[in-house]
Amino acid sequence: MPSSIPFLRAQWRNLLLINYEVDPALVLSRAPRGTELDLREGKCLVSLVGFLFGETRVKGIPVPFHRNFEEVNLRYYIKRATPAETRRAVGFVKEIVPQRATAWMARALFNENYIACPMEHALELATGLTRNAFPMIRESVRPGGRVEYAWHEGGRRHRIAGTRASEWASLTPGSEEEFIAEHYWGYAAQKDGGTVEYQVVHEPWRACRVEHLEIDIDFGKVYGPEWQAPLSRTPVSAFLAEGSEVSVMGGVKIALD
Repeated sequence: MPSSIPFLRAQWRNLLLINYEVDPALVLSRAPRGTELDLREGKCLVSLVGFLFGETRVKGIPVPFHRNFEEVNLRYYIKRATPAETRRAVGFVKEIVPQRATAWMARALFNENYIACPMEHALELATGLTRNAFPMIRESVRPGGRVEYAWHEGGRRHRIAGTRASEWASLTPGSEEEFIAEHYWGYAAQKDGGTVEYQVVHEPWRACRVEHLEIDIDFGKVYGPEWQAPLSRTPVSAFLAEGSEVSVMGGVKIALD
């Protein structure tokens, strides 16, 4: 049974999601045992996601100097059928955060591919441009405002950025934005060949269009040479999600045949 006790609570805000279609074989080789690909109209999608992680509490306790940080991850979409339901989920190729302790904990507890790199962000909020939005973590990028997430890895600066181009709106049922945002489970492959499952709980997010998309990443160095060509192509879509408070439940190992 999945855990019903939150391991982590935090704010996830101003999510920039940049989406690509890739060869399913690229993802299938990474999918944890017990899961299968979750395709969108027969297409295999992956998303490059940058966002702010704030007001973080682990088992209800704020961790000094580790409450507020940026994250950029590359994720793919999978699912697992259970007797009660089909659990639509995400898996991660790589997750980047600025703190070594955060990356260590995620690797130790979930065997997720976290690394720590110097990171920075810039958001245009209603109150103006800020490069330290954590005190205003619940504020959204203003209409026409720009959001940027950047990190330093392999001797160079990598970044993604975009401009909010519309008002926030509820996700349209059946839309690509709904498919990408409405995944409430995660699965992580373990060193012993098993799989850990965890639930992610949050209210449905509102989203808006993005224009003036900027991507400056050496994909081969950051994610591996197999990702250079697929991610160098033009994304199939991009949008901003407003975000909300999120609860990540404790992970449990699933039974495998």
